[in-house]
Amino acid sequence: MTTLQTVFAKAKADDRAALIGYLPAGFPTVEGAVAAASAMVEAGCDVIEIGLPYSDPLMDGPTIQAAVHRALTNGTRIADVMRTVEGVAATGAATLVMTYWNPIDRYGAERFARDLASAGGTGTITPDLTPEESGVWREASAAAGIDTVFLVAPSSTEERIKAVVDCCTGFVYAASLMGVTGARDQVGSAARGLVERTRPHTGLPVCVGLGVGTGDQAAEVAGYADGVIVGSAFIRRLLDASDEAAGLASVRELAAELAEGVRRR
Repeated sequence: MTTLQTVFAKAKADDRAALIGYLPAGFPTVEGAVAAASAMVEAGCDVIEIGLPYSDPLMDGPTIQAAVHRALTNGTRIADVMRTVEGVAATGAATLVMTYWNPIDRYGAERFARDLASAGGTGTITPDLTPEESGVWREASAAAGIDTVFLVAPSSTEERIKAVVDCCTGFVYAASLMGVTGARDQVGSAARGLVERTRPHTGLPVCVGLGVGTGDQAAEVAGYADGVIVGSAFIRRLLDASDEAAGLASVRELAAELAEGVRRR
């Protein structure tokens, strides 16, 4: 299993930011998600986030919602998420699961952490789990040897940033704006300031997500963050593709553009 610590150490040694890509499990199919994520890794993604499809995705914009709806319509379950993690982790990329808390709670925290570790997963991102309510999950994750990633936002106070980063072990996810996911013409203007406010509170890498979709935007964010997170732009390539082969070629092309961007800084 490739760990987040290994990924960020290598990126730092290469004097660049890490590139983190997101796709939901089961989209366009379970096998198709593995194939698309593998293409992203081959073209330069260092870390892959596998989304656990959920019926009430509070943080997700219309593009990710469309993909998640298709995954749920396909009957994607947690077992399929674990299969996807296993397939993607086999590429050598550090592989995370991004999930809301309710599916973990219903599945069982210890069981989920154990099964994720067994599949080769390196950790989770839990956007709706607050520090105050995270004790059970952090304990289960630590016991299974997987990392926990939580989010800070432009609205976060210094006190809140400190509380969030104290719960993180893999990296800190800095949301570039207040709102839902989705590629935008410009990265949120508050992102740089949020990263600068977060760094004094932690020695962990700080990665920026929400709104990044081009190589130029990746280069901009890589100038001040340790990692660049891209999700909706990859999904849009798959949604717009005429067939599976075209989709794979398109996400590979985008990953290569973004990988060049994080190296250009």
